[in-house]
Amino acid sequence: MKQSTPYPAPSFTLLDSEGATRSLKDYAGQWLILYFYPKDDTPGCTIEACSFRDMHESLLAQEAAVVGVSQDDTASHVAFRQKYDLSFTLLSDPERKTIEAYGAWGKKMFGHEGILRKTFIIDPNGQVVKAYGRVTPLGHAEKVLADLKQLQAR
Repeated sequence: MKQSTPYPAPSFTLLDSEGATRSLKDYAGQWLILYFYPKDDTPGCTIEACSFRDMHESLLAQEAAVVGVSQDDTASHVAFRQKYDLSFTLLSDPERKTIEAYGAWGKKMFGHEGILRKTFIIDPNGQVVKAYGRVTPLGHAEKVLADLKQLQAR
């Protein structure tokens, strides 16, 4: 599903690693970096999560929240956050409803289906203003921060 930006961000309500319910509306009025990743504590996902961790203060300075989404359960998210000192929210989507709503489910290498590594910048009005498909984990958070600053300058 290829859409031109901006477009309304699909709504979601999911559990975070602490068992609290988080919804898109919780982030109304602020910038949101919403990223989808295949699995906790795997090499590429760890690189991506740690890059967002390392850029988190800079993203907060731009008044942006970071939220990661995978199918992993909340216990897995707790362990992943603790192991790598992740300071942002991870949401669990075991039924893939949000993952599919954002087009982050599909064919991967070798024809297998799974979560596609995608990131979305959502503005304070709930509009997707930038979408990244086929994300390369290394250096991704730096690119997101640079793009966020450009979007905010408009």
